[in-house]
Amino acid sequence: MKIPAWRQRFLASTRGRVLVLLRAESRTVNELADALELTDNAVRSHLTGLERDGLIQQQGVRRGFRKPHILYRLTTEAGYLFPTAYGPLLHHALTVFGERLPPGELRAILREVGRTAAKEHLDHTKDKTSNERIQFALVVLKAIGGDVTVQENEGKRFIVGNGCALSAVTADHPEACLIAEALLTEIIGIPVNERCHHGEAPRCCFEISG
Repeated sequence: MKIPAWRQRFLASTRGRVLVLLRAESRTVNELADALELTDNAVRSHLTGLERDGLIQQQGVRRGFRKPHILYRLTTEAGYLFPTAYGPLLHHALTVFGERLPPGELRAILREVGRTAAKEHLDHTKDKTSNERIQFALVVLKAIGGDVTVQENEGKRFIVGNGCALSAVTADHPEACLIAEALLTEIIGIPVNERCHHGEAPRCCFEISG
């Protein structure tokens, strides 16, 4: 996939390099300054601009020798600046599977994919309460690119968010959300039902039963 020239230029700039570093992990001003060989004040100037543009945000603090240092991380919007090829590939895969498999069989396979993906995380859910499992499920979704939270509405709990790794294909293949539905069900240990919004502005929504 060809990377647009404007994106290449931006990612090569100082602000782009800041985003590349924060994409790998959250960092403090001092850590960014050391990595970029800039002064702390110069880094703060870039961070101010990036925060104003909605590309980074503060994420807690890290204890320092004299005082705590603010940690910065990327926002969901910043993730769209980086080239990704999984969207088109997944789209083509689901198109082929959809043409060759009956709808019921395709849905069963996608759920099996989600359950398989959950297996590597199940050791971390042993002896945990339901709420602890839900919080861990959020960590798993965030690790694959989702920006998710738990919300309550009319006595029901929902996992909602944006930037899901599957959102690149859900406009044409809404059944892809079944992967996440099955993954969440396995990790949380109780049924989770997909209630996502599909279209040009996809939004994740999964209802937690009970």
